[in-house]
Amino acid sequence: MIQIEFSETEQKSLNHERYHHDHYRVRQKMEVLWLKSQGLNVPEVSRLADVSPATVYRYIGEYREGGVEQLKVLNFYRPESELTPYSDLIAAHFRQQPPATIKEACHEIETLTGLKRSEAQIRQFLLTLGLKRRKVGMIPAKADPAEQERFRLEELEPVLEAAKEGKKKSTL
Repeated sequence: MIQIEFSETEQKSLNHERYHHDHYRVRQKMEVLWLKSQGLNVPEVSRLADVSPATVYRYIGEYREGGVEQLKVLNFYRPESELTPYSDLIAAHFRQQPPATIKEACHEIETLTGLKRSEAQIRQFLLTLGLKRRKVGMIPAKADPAEQERFRLEELEPVLEAAKEGKKKSTL
């Protein structure tokens, strides 16, 4: 059984923080240690706080390391891409010269940074930069230029003129 001593001040601090701290994970840590300060053993604390015994032991270790203040420290694992330092360079380059495909974007990024990444990783990275994929509309290969010009002059232009003047004209 783990013996750990809590001063009255620490017990009051644990009791207060288990309800009033901003982050739920810190409140959970404080709850676990407060239960332990009430003389409960690890299995009971684990059951009441709905955490594993290993978590109880980890929180106790944190408390022993630095007291109540150490319990307030949050160390979430947040990996960062190696491309992040190049974010501004990549975004500026692609805003000036948008790539037509993700493969082209991969090649451009490799050229700019020297870092080779998969298409899926590049696609995700570009989304984090706020760059979105745009599909380009295509003109059919057998388009008739004369028919297009007739459509523009006889059908499209009158509708656009009516819209400018505020008149309602039949739609195309």
